[in-house]
Amino acid sequence: MKKKINTIPFNRFRTPPRQNPLALLPIWLFSWLMTRSGRLKIHRLRMKGLKPPFLVLGTHHAFMDFYITPLALFPFRANYVSELEGFENYGEWLYRQAGCLGTRKFVCDVALVHNIKKVTDRGDILVLYPEARYANVGTSSALPESLGKLAKYLDVPLVTIHMRGNYLQSPIWNLHKRRGARLDTTITQQFTREEVRGASVAEINARIRQALSYDEYAWQYENRFSIRYAKRAEGLEHVLYQCPHCGTEYSMAAKNADLFCTHCGARWHMTELGRLTCMEAGNCGDTPNFIHIPDWYEWERSQVADKVADRSYSLNMAVHIESLPNAKNFIDLGTGKLIHNLHGFQLTFTEYGCAQEHTLTFAPASMFSVHTEYNYRGKGQCITLSTDDNTYFIYPLENGFNVTKIQFATECLHQYGKINQNTPLTSKS
Repeated sequence: MKKKINTIPFNRFRTPPRQNPLALLPIWLFSWLMTRSGRLKIHRLRMKGLKPPFLVLGTHHAFMDFYITPLALFPFRANYVSELEGFENYGEWLYRQAGCLGTRKFVCDVALVHNIKKVTDRGDILVLYPEARYANVGTSSALPESLGKLAKYLDVPLVTIHMRGNYLQSPIWNLHKRRGARLDTTITQQFTREEVRGASVAEINARIRQALSYDEYAWQYENRFSIRYAKRAEGLEHVLYQCPHCGTEYSMAAKNADLFCTHCGARWHMTELGRLTCMEAGNCGDTPNFIHIPDWYEWERSQVADKVADRSYSLNMAVHIESLPNAKNFIDLGTGKLIHNLHGFQLTFTEYGCAQEHTLTFAPASMFSVHTEYNYRGKGQCITLSTDDNTYFIYPLENGFNVTKIQFATECLHQYGKINQNTPLTSKS
């Protein structure tokens, strides 16, 4: 019997329930068990005497974040902002009991802001991971400039949770859990309520950026702890997709602890301390000396920024599309076309139940970044684009699709548009 498809959008305006007290003990116990292998240490700064309500902003490395946060907030319960795919994967009832608020990534969700306000107004803790996705190479991502405004609007103390080791234990490009990665967390009251009132939005944003800035590989190297997982480099080629020696894109491959270019043969070894060493001096002699993995990543970003600046960046390809309108089911929408250029995203497809194709457009100004996945539920690389009532999961059907590059371009286009507001974004002729 064919499964009935539910197309009713998720109720974004439903008031989030308080975290069920009966769920607290299982959550704390399970979180404690999940963090034992990393020998989690939690440091508390300016937290003495602080009681709800308050706003919590956390770094976002990996799924481990969701186990550490409840322990850092012990003995208090909290509400958590969560993407709808989690609701669909684990069940809406269970997520509601855990105190989760559903939203979609990189959209302007007015209903979410109202629900966040309801949480703090009733005297509870609200937890938000403002990066809105896991770290690609263990470094902090861009943060929305609206955070300072949100803090002023809520008028409660602001707390940050700075987590270390979560990415190193299970990076998004290869989720295999690595032994040897330590877990270390610092929870800090950054602003009292009176300090929030006295600070400007810019001052709050600057403090948040500083508090949530991190570099996992630098922290690992400074603390000299080894990760001996034999296949530790496999999957990294999706993030470090461009060879710095020959400049070829999408030519990188990895096996065990080695990363290499299939076009020119340049090869690097990832050490147990998370550093890169060039294995073939003859091939790597003119290559930028990317010992530190995030340096390679930022070099790639600069390459994309150059294409945006000279207006030559563009992507146009056939894609497979699935939509997630609610917490019930994904809907297969078949084949469509994705265009990404100086005008933003254009996604052309046939919506479920419709007879004709239509195109959704997402302007650069509306998206400061884009959600990316390297192997989403075993289906490979994908990005998501969201409206208020639907999220579209987009998978490539052609070569030349790399989510890291698309993310760089989205962020560059957003920044370029802000800086050059009076310069029209037209393609290079």
